[in-house]
Amino acid sequence: MSPSTGTIDGEGKMTTLEQEAPTTEAEVSPAHTKPTQPVQQVQKPSGARTVGIVIAAALLVAIAYGLHLRSASENRLASATDDAAILSVDVVHPTAGSQAGDLALPGNVEAFTDTPIYSRTNGYLKKWYFDIGSHVHKGDLLAEVETPEVDQQLDQSRAELERMQANQDLAGVTSDRWQALLAKHAVSQQEADQTRSNYIAAQAAVHASDANVRRLEQLQSYERIIAPFDGVITARNTDVGDLIDAGSGSNNPRELFHLAAVHSLRVYVAVPEVDSDSIHNGDRATVTQDSNPDLKISGAIVRNADAIDHSTRTLNVEVDVDNSKGVLRPGAYVFVHFHLPAIGNSVTIPSNTLLFRAEGLRVGVVRNGRVQLVPVTIGQDFGSTVEITSGLTSADEVILDPPDSLASGMQVHPEAATMRGQS
Repeated sequence: MSPSTGTIDGEGKMTTLEQEAPTTEAEVSPAHTKPTQPVQQVQKPSGARTVGIVIAAALLVAIAYGLHLRSASENRLASATDDAAILSVDVVHPTAGSQAGDLALPGNVEAFTDTPIYSRTNGYLKKWYFDIGSHVHKGDLLAEVETPEVDQQLDQSRAELERMQANQDLAGVTSDRWQALLAKHAVSQQEADQTRSNYIAAQAAVHASDANVRRLEQLQSYERIIAPFDGVITARNTDVGDLIDAGSGSNNPRELFHLAAVHSLRVYVAVPEVDSDSIHNGDRATVTQDSNPDLKISGAIVRNADAIDHSTRTLNVEVDVDNSKGVLRPGAYVFVHFHLPAIGNSVTIPSNTLLFRAEGLRVGVVRNGRVQLVPVTIGQDFGSTVEITSGLTSADEVILDPPDSLASGMQVHPEAATMRGQS
């Protein structure tokens, strides 16, 4: 047994507590041994205090969570603001190579021979035989002109020639007689020389009168308007009974017909100065026409001006084409395709990537997330695209539609875009 100790509770009663005493294992029986613990007095908190503590804890948690949400929102807003401050740009990769192998330029078609036909004599139009669109051959009679004045002048000139020939014959006979008398010393040398001179003058008058007759005969032959070469009548500006003035006798002569040779045609092309060194006489070219997409006519470069026009900075080139089938017309608008050698290291980019700055032509390139304005050199301008001969490679990211405010060192967000204007 263990000694007992006592305590006095709140009512003054004595409470007896057993005090453990050390025992041995032999003395303790599992059936009869019961562990005992000291009894402590626990004072429970009141209900109001517990509720206050819970509410305070909930408020602290709510405040902490609100502060966390506000901090996260501010961080997201700052991140979004920073992202919005960075410019987003569309980029493309240049296409290796160039379209310079086919240089297409507009050309004007002209007849191989094109001439207005005037009357060489004055009169009235008697008759015309061909109208516009008629194909004629060299020597064909186009029209006839009545020239009564010329006819009368020719008759008068012929009569004058006969008179001069009679005077020549008389002067010749007289000269021969005076030469015979001079041999007999019947006349003086002076008189013989005078008759000889009269004969020579009569001969000259005959020659002059004969030349005048031939002139009027030639003028009379112009009553017949003849086609000077094979071609097509493109204009007729006269009609029967029309008063005709000679082309050389008027300040503003009116052409009777306009004749064009269309069996072969000339196509004139203005080649830019940058391509002029690639154009050589004898090279082949191909002519196409928008109104006839299936039309392709082969031609040859026959000549060029060998000088750059200072106002247009172009070289005038003539390409001759065979038009025996009549598929082209003079005055038509066509495209001439020249086959030029391509530059080995060139690339092609859209035209809307170029920046025109005071320091020269530039292209915006994205490298490591930042912009670099790279100077470039243009080879060929194809309209929607341009050939770049230096400054870019096919691995560069080129900015499409760059803003004027773009500057080197700006941070950007590149976004891939398709190659605009490329097939």
